[in-house]
Amino acid sequence: MGADTAEARRAGATSLAIALSEAARVVARVASGRSLTGELERALDNGNLPRSALIDLTHGSLRLYGRVQALERSLAKHGGTEQMVSALLWCAFYALESGRYAPYTVVDQAVRACGVLGQHPAKGFVNAVLRNLLRNRSKIEGSIAGDEEARYQHPAWWIAKLRQTYPDNWERVLTAGNSHPPMGLRVNLRRVSVPEYLARLKQGGIAARQIGQAAVLLEKPVPIDRLPGFASGEVSVQDAGAQRAAEYLELAARQRVLDACAAPGGKTAHMLEMADVELTSLDADPERTKSIGRNLVRLGLNAQLKAANCTALDSWWDGVPFDRVLADVPCSSSGVVRRHPDIKWLRRASDLPSFAARQSAILDALWRVLAPGGKLLYATCSVFTEENEAVVDSFCARAPHAHRQALPEDTPPQLLPDAEHDGFFFALIAKRP
Repeated sequence: MGADTAEARRAGATSLAIALSEAARVVARVASGRSLTGELERALDNGNLPRSALIDLTHGSLRLYGRVQALERSLAKHGGTEQMVSALLWCAFYALESGRYAPYTVVDQAVRACGVLGQHPAKGFVNAVLRNLLRNRSKIEGSIAGDEEARYQHPAWWIAKLRQTYPDNWERVLTAGNSHPPMGLRVNLRRVSVPEYLARLKQGGIAARQIGQAAVLLEKPVPIDRLPGFASGEVSVQDAGAQRAAEYLELAARQRVLDACAAPGGKTAHMLEMADVELTSLDADPERTKSIGRNLVRLGLNAQLKAANCTALDSWWDGVPFDRVLADVPCSSSGVVRRHPDIKWLRRASDLPSFAARQSAILDALWRVLAPGGKLLYATCSVFTEENEAVVDSFCARAPHAHRQALPEDTPPQLLPDAEHDGFFFALIAKRP
């Protein structure tokens, strides 16, 4: 039994070295401008990697953003560190802070990971940096205490913008951005009621509560294969904030509805679950459009799917106006950064005007397909006003017959991220006859 335990520990240590090395590869590519989602998918498709550890190390290291960089600057003062070695250190810093591993194990396995990465000359350097951190943590913490990027784990421009826009809530927004995201579910009310589904969750040992019309919040995330009725379409994974989009559109049977930037299809499915509408679902990416179809098949729903750029009307629109339009536009995704921690590394303040220009072009195009008397819901998963109020105000000032309406129950248009939902912005715009 003792030998078996020792062997298991050796195997676990070896898997950590492999996880650290592969996580460093992924993080280094993200730091150079690549998408975490794409890089992680490629890594996980490549052999028998320790999946859970790899996801934890990559997401955890990227969530820490400025902190891991500040630690490296304090500990590796000579500069000029190879990018891959830097990424390995960031992952090792997170591994130490996570408390999931014994400190000596992290140091040992990070040194071994240098060999896996072909960075043999860096072994002594990595060993010295990590041991220095463990020996002199208080001193090092003091040296980075005044660094706002290290403290709030977001870029300086991002911190400044939130401080200016939300003087009473900016720290809460930043804290939410560094947290683990909640797991929200959308109960398919065509098939089961929320109380019935909550009872099934309880029976399966999953603690949850209702927080919206069809929204359920799990106390702790679980794999989807543990969700009762998922495969048969009784429930979907969808953030409670995102579920507000379909609810705000005031859907009714036989309406002609457009979901203009639809992938992966959660809002399309929710609208079809709410009312018997004639729905067209668009996305510019053919592969992502196929994912919408797969989701609808699971739920037993139907929509007209088209892979098309919503602004190129001649390529997809038949000339018949829509009663409702959902414009869930591409944005900075600053409201969902805890789900996509690479965003903090990839976004620049200069990106916001580009997003705003694209969002404005989408609104101008979709206004043409909206019927008089119809309603368009503009939605983003952003917390930056440049993509939200500024875009909507400008549009309403120039668009003929545009009238912005209050959201149901006078709900504020900006939803900030918290323990129950992500950050979203919604603006309901009616087209006067």
